[in-house]
Amino acid sequence: MNSTTWIVDSYEEALAKNIVIVSLGLIINFINGMLVVTFFSNPMFSRDSRYILYIHLVITDMLMIFISVTLYVLTYASPLVNVSLCCVFIFLGTTTFMITPLNLAGMAIERFIAICKPLHHSQICTPQRTYIFICLLWVIGAVRFIADVIISLLTQPVSFFRSFIPCYPNYLFPSKSNQDNTTASQVICMSFVWIILIYTYCKVLFTARKAVSKGSANKARSTILLHGVQLLLCMLSYITPFMFIISTPFFRLHQTKITFCIYLLTNILPRLLSPLIYGIRDQKFVKQLKEYFTCNFVIVKIMPS
Repeated sequence: MNSTTWIVDSYEEALAKNIVIVSLGLIINFINGMLVVTFFSNPMFSRDSRYILYIHLVITDMLMIFISVTLYVLTYASPLVNVSLCCVFIFLGTTTFMITPLNLAGMAIERFIAICKPLHHSQICTPQRTYIFICLLWVIGAVRFIADVIISLLTQPVSFFRSFIPCYPNYLFPSKSNQDNTTASQVICMSFVWIILIYTYCKVLFTARKAVSKGSANKARSTILLHGVQLLLCMLSYITPFMFIISTPFFRLHQTKITFCIYLLTNILPRLLSPLIYGIRDQKFVKQLKEYFTCNFVIVKIMPS
């Protein structure tokens, strides 16, 4: 969701970039869509807080991919967007971006309770409480955007909200107060999530060493470690400006290509890794996915005959 420098591409280059981005977006959301269908195909998953949090992460990734790809295409098709419409896109983009690391923290806490407090897990991590937690995530994710809107209402004239601008956060919220709000919220959010991941990882590690049966504890430790990897991928977008600064002096003649590659690396590819990191590692989920889609494929194949 970071803005990029205003660069003019040739028609062929712009078309190729848009085809790649849209194709990747469709492929990633198709894979994620299969996971969502698998989740709802078996009531067992909707009764487990672990799978509820996982599928919420997948859905937010799908929404973020949709918004990101739409905004990318708009930079070529319609560079200037009405401020009110832009507010909708930026709200969904920034909120889902904020929710992702918080959701990872929730998943780590759930694994911590399952391993370190197994007798209380079924009482604490109920589906109802999980859905309440998800609602809380959306409220927290929306607070930053609401604060930015309030700042803009106080600092910008009313005519600004009827104007047309490039649909990037720094054009929509240009004041220094908005930038300070963004920096503070991101630093607080990421620091909070890292503290939770490190704490839960250490506690699960100590529990694994003491446990007689180390299998589930070691698996939970690996899962939390993968949460950290996913969080690092989420944080790639924070270093996008520095990547531009470092690469520009060396690749001045290929700046548009470098911009495109950085966008792929920081905004698109990390969303592809979420289902690979979590879904494929879970044998129960993979088994249901194979059974559901194999069964439906066979039915569709038999129907015409």
